[in-house]
Amino acid sequence: MEGLIIIIFLIGYLLIALEHPVGINKTATALVTGVLCWALFAVNHGDIFFIRSELSHHLSQIASILFFLMGAMTIVELIDAHEGFHFITKLIRTTDVRRLLWIICWVTFFLSAVLDNLTTAIVMVSLTRKLVVDQQKRLFFAGMIIIAANAGGAWSPIGDVTTTMLWIGGQISSGVLVSQLLAPSIVCLLVPLIYLSFTLSGKLEGNTLVSDKSEADLKGGQIMLLVGIGALVFVPVFKTVTHLPPYMGMLLGLGVLWLVSEKINPQVDEEVRKKYSAAHALSRIDVSSMLFFMGILLAVGALESMQVLHRLAEHLSTMLGDNRIIITFIGVVSAVVDNVPLVAACMGMYSMDMYPMDHMIWEYLAYCAGTGGSLLVIGSAAGVAVMGMEKMDFLWYLKKISLLALIGYAGGATIFLLQDSLM
Repeated sequence: MEGLIIIIFLIGYLLIALEHPVGINKTATALVTGVLCWALFAVNHGDIFFIRSELSHHLSQIASILFFLMGAMTIVELIDAHEGFHFITKLIRTTDVRRLLWIICWVTFFLSAVLDNLTTAIVMVSLTRKLVVDQQKRLFFAGMIIIAANAGGAWSPIGDVTTTMLWIGGQISSGVLVSQLLAPSIVCLLVPLIYLSFTLSGKLEGNTLVSDKSEADLKGGQIMLLVGIGALVFVPVFKTVTHLPPYMGMLLGLGVLWLVSEKINPQVDEEVRKKYSAAHALSRIDVSSMLFFMGILLAVGALESMQVLHRLAEHLSTMLGDNRIIITFIGVVSAVVDNVPLVAACMGMYSMDMYPMDHMIWEYLAYCAGTGGSLLVIGSAAGVAVMGMEKMDFLWYLKKISLLALIGYAGGATIFLLQDSLM
């Protein structure tokens, strides 16, 4: 029966990776895979009390991640509904392609650490479409936005789903994550950015940004931006002070922003205010992605409870020997396979008794899984979103961007390993 469960998991994994060619939504596949793995495990094991105990344990961890993501997504949607991001876009005035590329990439890098790489990629590509008319040049901008968003999300506990999973799971602390991964993440972006600076040149055409929002709307957006970003940044502080799970701080931030949104422009007609409300923002969050995380984490949880992942870790250690090689390989694989189940599998493979909080293996995993997805356009949520928005061809990205991303990935990994060896 164990072999059958593993086969079902692998088939589900394959269908998720081939979502677009086979035409089956990955969320549906993940949910079916997760439930089937637990159902077969329960039938085979027989001890229903043990199964329920294990399932409750995994479900509590999954719920922590889902509540955190729900709060973060809603905060971002509220800011966006009030045109809060307009205050970032209006600061860009250059017409030089190289200078604009550097501005866009570094804004993306730091913004993704506060929001998340997917949301930041969507915001920055939307901005770039208004600034860069030429389609070919804009594709290079879009490719670099993917690299910058993933690199920026890797060094922040709230910048990427995988780092959030490791942070909530207790494998890494926010302060150590930032201090250890900031330099490698910068190098991961800096290397391809320097290269492209020598290949792109010229001036921009037709890049004026004009907002049709009233002064009152923009004032409300500024307030929402400041309060929203403040709420997101406050989450690690809240966790450190109270020792409560991160999702509690995120829900507190959402509640505060919700209250603020109710008091902005109270004179506006009730029907008009609906699109600025938290209820409307909740309707716009990506529930499908949240259910995907739930399904795949359930499936991985079943393998962990069956000790399959523990045995896999022992096998890899015997075969490859060095955990640094294993983690580097996992980062490369994340360009093909979704990094969420990969990180979830690693969390089940390696025991915190052997590798406690802030051990090098967890920090390196956060970097590799976060930035390795940039190697292919389908390797990250940010990449898939940009691919759809810009109609970016898979082969174009492979020819023009993948090698740059690989060099950046290797450069950042080298910096991390040098840092670790000097400590």
